[in-house]
Amino acid sequence: MRVPYEYAVIQAVPRIERGELINVGVLLYCQRHDFLAARTHLDESRLLALDPSADVPAVRAALDSWEATCTGGGASAGMKLGERFRWLVAPRSTVLRAGPVHMGLATDPAAELERLVGLLVR
Repeated sequence: MRVPYEYAVIQAVPRIERGELINVGVLLYCQRHDFLAARTHLDESRLLALDPSADVPAVRAALDSWEATCTGGGASAGMKLGERFRWLVAPRSTVLRAGPVHMGLATDPAAELERLVGLLVR
């Protein structure tokens, strides 16, 4: 049975003032399956094309923290999955941000997350 899920593309914006971005991951939340996960993929050459001085290790560390937040790491330890998702997709002016939230239907949220990463990021 297909169930609803929400997802957002994780974007890297290495120079906020220019507004240029690349997709670096997908965040997917499915309440019915108690599922929240982020899958990331950083194409260093694309990031450096936007900003040759981008701090690639710092961007990778920040992406790792998004994945850790999904699993309850750090400050998100006491939060419910939906709260973590809303926290991650909240508007922010940083190098990493979530794009608009979209909805979909899927039978397997984990497989759908992998499909979306292949389609939107890789």
